Amino acid sequence: MSHLAAALDRTPVDVRPPEAAPSRRSADRHRAAHTRGFWSVAVAFTVLMAFGTAPTPLWPLYAERDGFGATTVTVAFAVLVLGAVAGFVGLGHLSDRLGRRRIVVPALAVAAVAALVLVEWTTLEGLLVGRFLAGAGIGLMASTATAYLHDLHHRRHPDRPDAALPGVVASLANLGGLALGPLVAGVIAQWVGHPLTVVQSGFALTSVLCLVTVWVTPETVERSGDAGDQPPRFGLRPGTGTVFGAAAALAVFSFALFGLISSLGAVILVARLGITSHLVAGVAAFLMFGASALAQLLLGRLAPRPMSLLGATLLPAGLLLVTGSLYRPALWLFLLAVTVAGAGAGLLFKCGVVRATEVAREKSRAGVLAMFFVAGYLGMGLPAVLFSVASRHVGLGPAMVGFAAVLSVGAVSAVVVGNNAARSMGR
Repeated sequence: MSHLAAALDRTPVDVRPPEAAPSRRSADRHRAAHTRGFWSVAVAFTVLMAFGTAPTPLWPLYAERDGFGATTVTVAFAVLVLGAVAGFVGLGHLSDRLGRRRIVVPALAVAAVAALVLVEWTTLEGLLVGRFLAGAGIGLMASTATAYLHDLHHRRHPDRPDAALPGVVASLANLGGLALGPLVAGVIAQWVGHPLTVVQSGFALTSVLCLVTVWVTPETVERSGDAGDQPPRFGLRPGTGTVFGAAAALAVFSFALFGLISSLGAVILVARLGITSHLVAGVAAFLMFGASALAQLLLGRLAPRPMSLLGATLLPAGLLLVTGSLYRPALWLFLLAVTVAGAGAGLLFKCGVVRATEVAREKSRAGVLAMFFVAGYLGMGLPAVLFSVASRHVGLGPAMVGFAAVLSVGAVSAVVVGNNAARSMGR
C-alpha cells in the first residue's frame, strides 16, 4: 500500500475544472473560424472587384456587337458607377446595423445575377442593366468587406487593435481584384472562343462559390432592435471633417485614373498605337492596378504623410508619361506610364482609406467608408465621360493634357490640405 501511495503521490494531478479543456477547444475553433472567414471575405472582395473591371479589354467586342462608339463605352462604364453609388448611399451603411455577413452575402448574389443578365440579355440594354447590377453589388460589398475584415481580424487578435493587416488586405483585395479582372478577361478574349459569354459565366459561378464560403463566416455585428441604439449612418470623430474631405478627394483623383484606363484604355491603344490585341489591353489595365496593389504592399506601412507625398509625386509623373505616349506613340512608354501612375494612385488611395478609417466613429465605420467609396466611384465614372466628350471636340492629345493637369493639381492640393489638417490634430 505504501508503494501504491507513493506512486499516486508522483502521478500528476489535473486540477483544472472539468470544463477548461472543452472551453479551450471552443476558443480554438472560434479563432479558426474567424481566420477562415477573414480570408473568405478577402477572396470574395477580390472576385467582385475583378468582376467590375473585367470588361476593360472586352469593350471593343461589346461595341462591335451592339454598334456603339467610344462615348457610349464610357457611358456603359459609368452605369457601373451609378449602381455602385446607389449601393453605397442607400445600403452601404446597413452593415453597421444589420451585420456584415448579412450584406456581403446579398452583394455576391446580386453579382451572380448581374453576370447572368450579361450572359442572357445580349443587347445594349442588357449590358447597361447588367453593369448597373454589378455596380450595386460592388456598392454593397466594398465598404462592408473593408469593415468586416477589420472586425474579423480584431476578433481573432483582440490584443492587436491597431494591426495593419486588415487595411493592407482590404486594399490589396480592392485593387488586386481590379487588376485581375482585365488580365483574366484579356487572356480569355485572346485565346478562348465566345469570350463575352465565358467571362461572365465564370464570374457568375465564382460569385456563387464565394457566397457559400462567406455564408459560414462568423457574424461580427449583432442586430439591435432598439432604434435608440442604432449608430449614425455617417459619424465622424469631432473636428475631423477636413481630414475626411481631403481623404475623399484622394479617392476621386486616384479613381479618375482607374476609370479612364478601364473604360478607354483599349480605345486609346487602337487610336494612337494601332494595337487591337485584347490581351495587350488587359495587360495595360493589369499593370496599372497591379502597380497600385504592389505599391501598397511594399509601402503600406508608411505613415500617411510620407505615403501621400510619394503618391503625389508618382501620379503626376505617370500622367506626364501617359501624355507623352500619345504624342510619341510607343507601347512600352504607354505601359510604363500607366504603371507609374497606377503606383501613385494606389498610394493616394491607401492613404485615403487609412485617414477615412481613423476619423470614423467605431460604430459608423462602414457608413463612413461607404461615403469615401462614393467619392471614389464618382471620380471613376464622371471624368472618363467628360474626357470622352472633350476628346471628340479638341482631340485625344489635348484632352489628355487637360486631364493630367487637373488630376495632378487636385491630388497635390488634397495631400497638402489633408496633411495640414491631420497635423493640427496631432496625427
